[in-house]
Amino acid sequence: MIHREGDWLSAKVGDQLVMMSASEGKYLSLSEVGARIWELIETPKSREDLCATLVTEYDVTPEQCRREVDDFLAMLAKESAARIDAAA
Repeated sequence: MIHREGDWLSAKVGDQLVMMSASEGKYLSLSEVGARIWELIETPKSREDLCATLVTEYDVTPEQCRREVDDFLAMLAKESAARIDAAA
């Protein structure tokens, strides 16, 4: 399962989502798709559920979606914005 982590504050700026964590001292800017993923993981989701939703909303193959979601989630985890449990 994929979970949000930390005390991240966020605000929409155009098509992007700007995020800040005061405790981590970090700032992130997410694209439209990244912002959608952040929105979707407001409640914990499996990678499969996340990709199933994204494939219906964007012009992407399931394989490409999994690769790109994995890369994006790894970045969020590195920035302490998400936790990925082994079952994800």
